[in-house]
Amino acid sequence: MRVVVQRVSAASVRVEGEVVGEIGPGLLVLVGVAPTDTVAEVTWMAAKLSGLRIFPDAEGKLNLDVGEAGGRVLVVSQFTLYGDCAKGRRPSFNGAARPELAEPLYEALADALRAERGRFGADMKVALVNDGPVTLVIDSPARA
Repeated sequence: MRVVVQRVSAASVRVEGEVVGEIGPGLLVLVGVAPTDTVAEVTWMAAKLSGLRIFPDAEGKLNLDVGEAGGRVLVVSQFTLYGDCAKGRRPSFNGAARPELAEPLYEALADALRAERGRFGADMKVALVNDGPVTLVIDSPARA
């Protein structure tokens, strides 16, 4: 599982002009699922994201996680995170899981984080105000 996580002042997702997910301060998490991912990756990623200390404390140090900072989470499916641009000009998405595997794992991650969410497989318009900016790429560890 691969995520791009951004600390945001606000973020929202629209589908066909309708807001389907929206948060104020918190984390916007773009989620890509690999074909070998299982619930183990969901569990690991949920713990990593919920405990990630990227919010400032009273002294301005990055010591608080999203819950401690009073923030919320917005999760958006993003199969293009597994796009391979090594050859040619058109990315290959063979590294991304098929929807029948990816959707339940994406939903499980959103549930574990008690997150707002986009709509899996939809053409989404994502708006955000990146705070900091703070943006991280996190890959779940390879399983033995």
